[in-house]
Amino acid sequence: MNRYGTHGKRGRRGATALLALTLAGGLLLTGCGGTDDATDGAKDTAVDSRGGSGMPAPDRPRGEGEQRYDGGTSAPGSGEEKNGDSREIAPDPDYLSTFALDVDTASYGYARRTLSEGRLPDPATVRPEEFVNSFRQDYERPDGDGFSVTVDGARTDDEDWSLVRVGLATRPAERQSERPPAALTFVIDISGSMGEPGRLDLAQEALGTMTDRLRDDDSVALVTFSDEAETVLPMTRLGDHRDRVHDAIDGLEPTDSTNLGAGMETGYETAVEGHREGVTNRVVLVSDALANTGDTDADTILERIATERREHGITLFGVGVGSDYGDALMERLADKGDGHTTYVSTGEDAREVFCEQLPSHIELTARDAKAQVAFDPETVAEFRLVGYDNRQVADEDFRDDRVDGGEVGPGHTVTALYAVRTRPGADGHLATATVRWLDPDSRTPHEETGDVESDALDDSVWESGRGLRVTATAAYFADALRSPGGDGGSLPGAPGLSELSERADGLADRTENADLRELAEAIEEANRLA
Repeated sequence: MNRYGTHGKRGRRGATALLALTLAGGLLLTGCGGTDDATDGAKDTAVDSRGGSGMPAPDRPRGEGEQRYDGGTSAPGSGEEKNGDSREIAPDPDYLSTFALDVDTASYGYARRTLSEGRLPDPATVRPEEFVNSFRQDYERPDGDGFSVTVDGARTDDEDWSLVRVGLATRPAERQSERPPAALTFVIDISGSMGEPGRLDLAQEALGTMTDRLRDDDSVALVTFSDEAETVLPMTRLGDHRDRVHDAIDGLEPTDSTNLGAGMETGYETAVEGHREGVTNRVVLVSDALANTGDTDADTILERIATERREHGITLFGVGVGSDYGDALMERLADKGDGHTTYVSTGEDAREVFCEQLPSHIELTARDAKAQVAFDPETVAEFRLVGYDNRQVADEDFRDDRVDGGEVGPGHTVTALYAVRTRPGADGHLATATVRWLDPDSRTPHEETGDVESDALDDSVWESGRGLRVTATAAYFADALRSPGGDGGSLPGAPGLSELSERADGLADRTENADLRELAEAIEEANRLA
């Protein structure tokens, strides 16, 4: 399996199985990123088809060689590698790509923090999909719950290779006064390492402001953990009890070691004890995730809280802090714990997450959401998914609703990017993208599809619409940071960091967008360090 997430089928399926796979194809606390006022536009030529066929591409004919992106064709199983990573792409006979939706953004936030301290991030902490999804897009929104599907693309500077973007969007978020009430259990790390400036103090300030902004019918509980865990505040309806919540927050002090497992177990027990029917129940973990006492393995921790998660539908939102940060542990807890992560390094970041995003995007609109992209073998020679390494789903499990997907709320966009090599003279249908999700309350499955034709790839990436350029810039940046030396990258048409910095700077100047200015500054710093 290469790091870009391309995966093969588990065996050739017959025509009957393929047809069964697609008959339903007409019918992602949530990603803390954006509001409905998106600033980054999708490409104008995008094909947005509701109720398309959703028919997956047929299997590749037997006997074709496995393709790799190394400037040529390599024999299957040859084991050739470039920059230490396998470049296997769509092994015979796979023309499907299936993954669970992911709206995490922690990887990008942590990379920016690391670069600001004069260090290149560890390549293992760089997840391209989290870079891409840190920038919300202006995809068309659906009228009700569920998703819209937008598919577009553009040519890279590498012959025959293009970038194809699959964009999913949920309905706009409700106004604060119109959303459902919330029961939030905050699990706060008060270990010794949280005493570093920009950790516990930052969380306390933001939580205090958030307490003033939540509604009277919202409830808050507070659990702390160091070497042991303690429920400092049971589930408390705000109403006239805000002072009680403020006192609990102000009294937090760092001490001892990090027993994250105990914190999670006590947090979920507290959430269950204070569970409220008809409201959104969520656990919010605030930690540097440097677990060093008790259970330190994500799977073991998750198993201890499995019943609470499954029976009560309590989702997890992980907020990472600190210059030293247990990225891998926090990401796995979120991915397997029906939630997602973000990362905060400044007071402004924390206020946005706790005071704006969390109250506004408490509601869930989709559970166990998965996407499947079917590429047409008549026009596509090979492809690979950029990122989503830990979110891949077996193709045959796309419509198995017992298989875990991603949880997504209103006001969000999810973007997946593919590197695609088209066949010479390719003309016509290129790919069909289908998203499947369960209604959060009834668990009824739903699907939506979108298609893209080969003529959508006529423009260059750098001459495409603003949204696609932002997506490409973020993906190329992550790709460079994951590559030895931080330059060159392995994606087709990858510019060096110097050229990418210039392009990002120009994009930020034209849009006058603060998020894009931060991206340009991060790329400039990476270029200097590399």
